Amino acid sequence: MLNRRHLLASGLAGLPVFAGMQTAAAKTQASASKGLRPGVSADQSAALQGLIDQASERNEPVVLSPGSYIAANLTLPRRLRLIGVPGATRIIYGGGGHLLYGSDLEHVELTGVAFDGAGLWLGDEIKALLDFRRPGALLIDRCEILNSAKTGLALEGAAGRVERSTISNATEYALYSVQARGLTINGNTISDCSDGGILVHRWEPGEDGTIVFDNQVNRIGAKSGGTGQFGNGINLYRAHTVTVTDNKVADCAFSAIRANAASNAIITSNSCLRSGETALYVEFEFEGAVIGNNIVDGAANGISVVNFNLGGRMATVTGNIVRNLSTTGPYPGDPPGFGIGIAVEADTAVTGNVVENAPLFGINIGWGEFMRNVTATGNTIQDAGIGISVSVVDGTGSAVISNNVLSQVRNGAIVGHRWTERATDDLATASDQPFANLTIANNQVN
Repeated sequence: MLNRRHLLASGLAGLPVFAGMQTAAAKTQASASKGLRPGVSADQSAALQGLIDQASERNEPVVLSPGSYIAANLTLPRRLRLIGVPGATRIIYGGGGHLLYGSDLEHVELTGVAFDGAGLWLGDEIKALLDFRRPGALLIDRCEILNSAKTGLALEGAAGRVERSTISNATEYALYSVQARGLTINGNTISDCSDGGILVHRWEPGEDGTIVFDNQVNRIGAKSGGTGQFGNGINLYRAHTVTVTDNKVADCAFSAIRANAASNAIITSNSCLRSGETALYVEFEFEGAVIGNNIVDGAANGISVVNFNLGGRMATVTGNIVRNLSTTGPYPGDPPGFGIGIAVEADTAVTGNVVENAPLFGINIGWGEFMRNVTATGNTIQDAGIGISVSVVDGTGSAVISNNVLSQVRNGAIVGHRWTERATDDLATASDQPFANLTIANNQVN
């Protein structure tokens, strides 16, 4: 049960006003005298709904004074501009259905307001504490979205920005966007969500174009279980041409960044610490990915660009640092197992990466017959079970493995495998090359 008096003990006196002309402020003050006051234990839904409806008609903002307001079941009019004092203005969900919901909106702008779900039940048809569907223009800035019993913020068909805001303690996801139309998610702090951080999804594969940059995402769980559907810091699904850059992602149950059936993804300059499974995962039916200049420190697998069997192909994996991998993941690992620095399969260049402390393989090229047109050049691999594993199953495509530096590779520098079976001696030091589709040259083995 929500203890309203406890939550509102720090509420400050003050009245909400419309920014602008004194006549508008006077009308708003009259409405406030009928019930909208910060720091009281009474439900103020009706008064707040009246204010935002009036403001929508006049195309004016509602400015809330510092303090806490209990409200529920607020339905957005076509236009909403709600402005508070960052860190001081709080709307607390009183339960019974939803907090803020709206569809087919013209303009939504929220600035400097904290929205506290208090962990209370949300209706079956409601996706999130803040649930906005088809907003024509969206701006959420310097807000807090806390303690949602479902997702913190759900957006459908959104165009605009979510920036400089905090989303935490959501029972499902922090931010769920589907069918975006030009969305930027930047400068936000996301933490302690039970099933996911930032999700950029589409109902069917298609151009999305969302930009996700300079966010901090920490402590993301996988309450609902699975083998990667949940527990990801940043997750792309069927959303093409999405940019994920300069984010700091740590302590996720599965991946720091996971792209599923998402073509033309750009994943660059991210810091990925202590991922429970594969830190950077590009999988299933995708074509095109740029994975560059990321840091992976601590994961079961480092970077995986896979599923050529389902059409996953075409990537560059360049300039990444991958280190401190583990053979233990959140579930029993599928063959060949955990402890791989970089795994790729088709039409991919792996260049200029540094891999250190990879218990199984530094780089794994191909899986069974699923290997085609891979180059692995100019990489540095140190402290690995096997430096580079390459598939030598009949029917594989070509691979070039050259100019790599491999040191402290305990079980071989470059070794061919048929599925999980070791099939060759060390190819890095062999006097002849038994596979016409492989070019292995100029590698330095220390």
